[in-house]
Amino acid sequence: MERDELAGWLRLALTYAVDGAAARRLLASFGLPAAILQQEASVLAQVIGLAAADSLRREPEGFPEKLEETWAWLQRDPGQRAILTLGDPDYPASLLAIEDPPLMLYAQGRLGPAPQRALAIVGSRNPTAQGLQNARRFGRAFAESGVTVVSGLALGIDGAAHEGALEGAPPGLLATIAVVGTGLDRVYPKRHLELAHRIAERGLIVSEYPLGTPPLQQNFPRRNRVIAALSQGTLVVEAAVQSGSLITARFAAEQGKEVFAIPGSIHSPQSRGCHALLRQGAKLVESAQDVLEDLRYVLPAQPAAAAGEEPEGENPLLDALGYDPVTLDALIARTGIPAPLLQAQLLELELAGQVARLPGGLFQRLGTA
Repeated sequence: MERDELAGWLRLALTYAVDGAAARRLLASFGLPAAILQQEASVLAQVIGLAAADSLRREPEGFPEKLEETWAWLQRDPGQRAILTLGDPDYPASLLAIEDPPLMLYAQGRLGPAPQRALAIVGSRNPTAQGLQNARRFGRAFAESGVTVVSGLALGIDGAAHEGALEGAPPGLLATIAVVGTGLDRVYPKRHLELAHRIAERGLIVSEYPLGTPPLQQNFPRRNRVIAALSQGTLVVEAAVQSGSLITARFAAEQGKEVFAIPGSIHSPQSRGCHALLRQGAKLVESAQDVLEDLRYVLPAQPAAAAGEEPEGENPLLDALGYDPVTLDALIARTGIPAPLLQAQLLELELAGQVARLPGGLFQRLGTA
């Protein structure tokens, strides 16, 4: 992208009186932004109204500085940064198909064609231990099967899904795509700074928001439509009834994509969003294979169980735990095991990754993806 071309697109995008629908009408009427900006206000007004036309004819406040900042950002790390516009042949076709595609898409990381196989994993920012483990294991299983994992870099389920994808992706695969709600010169949340660097090395970070955009609350629901659009299906791992993850699921359904949900405990608030989706027709998922087979993805050969791996049901304590959080006293009552011995066995299972210790003195058995 040349500097003059960037200036035209940035001017169109930063004119707040011109929303996405108005910008697309202008592009359809006059062609590229350079041609739009050559039009008289009276001509533009016939397409977008007089107030928006007058605003477009005036350079946005601070525009020269924003142009310089964006151009400098684009020149750093050649081959790893790009800005794709609606007029770019490399703009993802799946985004062109949605009702409100981003006018500009900032990208950083492993640039190239959009992946042919991509699945979104989304969920709560405050998940249970089982939810975190599920997100990581599903992310890893999808990546091992050659599927790019798409999520939002948020705390909780999103971060775990990205981590799992980075663990499982074979060499050459675009491991994961993080769609963020800030400018790409910022990382939010800050504790995911190191994760964002690893995603940029083996995956891609994208945003429709200009550089310098802070984490504004209203931007995150909008970015969810991009998460859904870049994926062939969306898996909700855990979600409360009022959750941004359900917004992503709604976008996916509206775009004609498959929606999957993992059921959970009837006592967990973080399962109620998934249960609501299941009642609305989402597909119930118990393993990564359920999703891959539903989308008719070719699966790799499944390895045999590792030597020494304990078959399900052979440990009486795991059977007694069930899958709902449980207190130590309840386990003593179920098993009859003395407290000191029971605590020692729980510690062994915790170290083996089969049990999680929760706040409030609770224990929970961890399942597998």
